[in-house]
Amino acid sequence: MEIEREAIVQVVISAIALVTFVAATVFVAMTYSADGALTAQGGTALVGAIGLFVIVMLGAGIWLERRQF
Repeated sequence: MEIEREAIVQVVISAIALVTFVAATVFVAMTYSADGALTAQGGTALVGAIGLFVIVMLGAGIWLERRQF
């Protein structure tokens, strides 16, 4: 069974974005936690990380759609 190049590129881009998102989430949780809870700034940073992830995935999807394999 041969996997198409396009599928491999999609999986790699998605994996990189996911690992980056998880790293950003862990960074926010470690940086902005106080007494086992997330501070108000941490909540804002977490919402920003989620928003950035959505924008990155949107951009990656558009880029992959327009790319000719």
